[in-house]
Amino acid sequence: MPVSDQNPLVDQLREVHTEALERLGQVSDLTALDGWRVHYLGRKGALTQVIRGIGTLPTAQRPEVGQVSNEVKSALEEAFEAQVGAIKQAKLAKTLSRERVDVTLPGYPVSLGRLHPSTQTLREITAIFGEMGFQVFDSREVESDYYNFELLNIPPYHPARDMWDTFYINERVVLRTHTSPGQIRAMQAFHPDPIRVILPGMCYRYEAITARSEIMFHQVEGLAVGENITMADLKGVLVNFARRMYGAERQVRFRCSHFPFTEPSVEVDMDCIVCNGDGCPLCKQTGWLEILGAGMVHPAVLRNGGYDPERFNGFAFGMGPERIMMQKYGIDDIRYFFSNDLRFLEQFG
Repeated sequence: MPVSDQNPLVDQLREVHTEALERLGQVSDLTALDGWRVHYLGRKGALTQVIRGIGTLPTAQRPEVGQVSNEVKSALEEAFEAQVGAIKQAKLAKTLSRERVDVTLPGYPVSLGRLHPSTQTLREITAIFGEMGFQVFDSREVESDYYNFELLNIPPYHPARDMWDTFYINERVVLRTHTSPGQIRAMQAFHPDPIRVILPGMCYRYEAITARSEIMFHQVEGLAVGENITMADLKGVLVNFARRMYGAERQVRFRCSHFPFTEPSVEVDMDCIVCNGDGCPLCKQTGWLEILGAGMVHPAVLRNGGYDPERFNGFAFGMGPERIMMQKYGIDDIRYFFSNDLRFLEQFG
């Protein structure tokens, strides 16, 4: 006699199997499909409830009923997995039909990048000095202590070294703290001819990052070497530069200062572009903004570059493009230039 004639559990198992397959064919999304799985195959599902009744059967009937229950469970699990795949495939096909690509259409336009504001300023500086006869001379960013300090009249343990907080790679190699070592390399490259060059590039200093200082920044060094060059030549070049960069109405003043590689040394100020010299927070109520440092090349530096200071003389200057932009546009934090914030950078497109 068949098991079903002796035990109604088999009929219940087959009824659950038939009902589950019918309902499964009506399921069209993954959320409803998960609900079907819980209803029939879950811990409290319809199939589980029938299987629990096996324990009430006589021992002789349990193996055959257990075999049927396993077959039904395996069949429903396979049907469930097949339905999952069918639903996902249908969803993918729908997406592809909606988002199909016409390869004959032209491509999407590529948005063009912009020059970084520091690069824009460097190019403007280069153009101004280029019209005054200065050419660009590239110099290395990783320098020896010898070029970065000693040849610039800053011997070891000299107190002037405190002016630069230096990144040392080892005892003799540094990340340059200023573009001034390029002066020596330019003189050695051009010697014995006259020189008129600018040296733009990145510098590095081990400083606290604040609104006015960064550990990396650009500088532009300028150098002119020849016969009969005077402080008047330096003043003329820098006044012309300030008025070309900031406006023809700008006033410029020179203050005495000290740099080990120039003698005499000066700092150059310009009347504040925000308050026109009346005093404001940008100029700290002085009416003046410092724009660069300069001076006549020290005889020891000329000698280290291969020029006879009895015959040749020259001038040098240095400026920071980021500082120039801060002054020109009233920017109050140098960190904006290196933060990669497009809201700031796109203003200078």
